[in-house]
Parts: sequence; C-alpha cells; structure tokens
Amino acid sequence: MADTTAERTNTANPPANAPGGAPARTNGDAQAKVDTAALEGLSGVQKAAILLITLGPERSAEIFKHLKEDEIEELTLEIANTRSVSPQVKDAVINEFYQICLAQQYIAEGGIGYAKELLETALGSDKAQEVINKLTASLQVRPFEFIRKTDPSQVLNFIQDEHPQTIAMILSYLPPSQAAMILGALSPEKQADVAKRIAMMDRTSPEVIKEVERVLERKLSSLINQDYTSAGGVDSTVAILNAVDRGTEKRIMEALEIEVPELAEEIRKKMFVFEDILLLDDRSIQRVLREVDNSDLATALKGANEDVQNAIYKNMSSRLSAMIKEDIEYMGPVRMKDVEEAQQKIVAIIRRLEDAGEIIISRGGGDDIVV
Repeated sequence: MADTTAERTNTANPPANAPGGAPARTNGDAQAKVDTAALEGLSGVQKAAILLITLGPERSAEIFKHLKEDEIEELTLEIANTRSVSPQVKDAVINEFYQICLAQQYIAEGGIGYAKELLETALGSDKAQEVINKLTASLQVRPFEFIRKTDPSQVLNFIQDEHPQTIAMILSYLPPSQAAMILGALSPEKQADVAKRIAMMDRTSPEVIKEVERVLERKLSSLINQDYTSAGGVDSTVAILNAVDRGTEKRIMEALEIEVPELAEEIRKKMFVFEDILLLDDRSIQRVLREVDNSDLATALKGANEDVQNAIYKNMSSRLSAMIKEDIEYMGPVRMKDVEEAQQKIVAIIRRLEDAGEIIISRGGGDDIVV
C-alpha cells in the first residue's frame, strides 16, 4: 500500500538535506540503519497512514484522489487507529517514501541500472538495493490477481475439475485464507494430491502461468463483477418447515433422515430454539416443566429474555418460582456455553413430548395434529 501511494503521487518534498538532482552520499549507511530500526515491524499500510498524517489533511486529500476506493477505506481505518507517532518514525517513513520517489524518477530517466547506480551513491549499496527491491515489487502484477476478490465458491466451481497440478499452481498464488477455503472444499483424494503438489512445486514457466490466467479469467469474466445474494440453505429450510403444519413437517423430516441424516440433524437442531417456548400454550409449558430438572431450568433462564422468563414463571407455583429466581440470583456469572446446553436439554424434552403427541407447538401453518 505504501509503495502504491508512492507510485501515484510525487506530493512529498525531499528532506532538507537532500539537494536536487543526483544526491550526494552523506552518511547514507548510518541513516539507513536508523531508518531500518524505526520502521521495523510496520506494515505498508501503517507506513502509508503515517505518511498521510505527516503530510496533513489537504495533501492527503489530494493523494486520496489517485487511490482506489478499497485503498482509501483501508488507509482511513489505519489512520483512525493510529494514536501517536514518534518524530523518528515520521522521519524514517518520509525518507523511505522520498527514496522510492527518487528511484521512480531515475528509472524513468535511465532504467533500473541507472537508478541503482545513483541510489548507491546517495544511500549506500545495501539501502539502494532495498529501495529498488521495494519499487520493482510494487510494479509487478501478481499472477491471478483478478481472482483475489472473487468468491472462493465461484473459483472452486471453475477449477475443481482441472488437473491437480493446475489447481496447485493457482492456489499457490492466492492468499492463504482464500486458498484454504478452496482446498478444503475439494474432494479428500484431490486435497492430498493438490497439497503435495504445492509443497513440491518449484518454478513454473511464465508462459504457462499466463496461459492458465487467460483461460481462467475468460471463464470468470462474466461472474467477477456480479453481485450475489444468498438464497436457500439450512436456515431457509428451517423457516419454511417452521411455518408448515406438523404433518407436512414430519413427512419431510422422515424423508430427509433416510436420504441425508446429517442434514436432517442440522435442520432439526435449528427448528425449535429455546425462545420458541412462547409458541406453547400454558398446559404444554406445564407438561414440559414436569420433565425439566430445576438446576437446568435455572441455568437456561439465566440467559433467557424477560418474555420467556415470565411465560415459565406463570406456569409454576409461586414457591417454585421464588426458588428458581433465588437460584438464578445466587448463581453468579455463567458461561454462555452452559446456558445454551441447558436450553438445548429443555428443547430436546419439548421435541420428544411433541413427537409423542403430548404437547402441541402452534406454528400457524395449518391444522396441527396430535398422534
């Protein structure tokens, strides 16, 4: 990011001790060591943010005009998170920025070799090479750059049937998080093969990379700029099944349990949550409470909203209600995991009693049946 900012603007003025033209070397090695120490641990984005803070709002606003929207957002966030910067760090950032600007100017005048020769005169060989490396890296376009902002599931659809070596090459150029998502979605056999090929990969011909890029970019061209909205999925199924009558729900769930038992279990866990106890009538709540351990009930109510608590309390005796409230009061902090486990136990009791026809969950999707 810092290098990108340097590429797009020559706003910064040279340090006071830097004369025009090819600068004379003035204790360059010593200054390089100071700058390196001051910049240690700073990312490119952090250095760019410090530079913009140092330049002030007016110059920074001019620089923003030359940046992409996502770069502006990233820099703005970093600036907001930057509390204080020492004078040494500010000077080091400005020096590095100025050196990169100089290198760009020299390259434009006479190429990389000319730039390196002039920078060595001014900065010393080590620092000159460091500046050149940073600049040339920023000028290079990384292979498969166009994929980096594409949804991994879209990329997967287009590469999963490719040869494992091709997949390995593509993944090796992607950010680890994106590559991991794609690798994890491949078949187990292909996962191991691709991982092995990535580990054993050495060098790939630039011509081969460009050809694979060309083909993949053509395949993805119609999708990369499209906006997608999520549709379907387990949550959508749960919402629909919660709205149908009990008979329809049972038929669908029985079929799913035969065909895809894991999916059926995932749906079942989400179909009735603890807060849905408000769908039960008073008689059903009283029936459920006869099955529930008081300790589990107190823990479950610890994380419940007021409506659920009131629905429970009004369906038990005043003595038991007072006892549960006292247990909750003296319980102290409880892990959310423990609350959820207690609530799941009660949900399991509700489902069991509903399956046995002893209670009815009012879904409003048709005639509820009791079997």
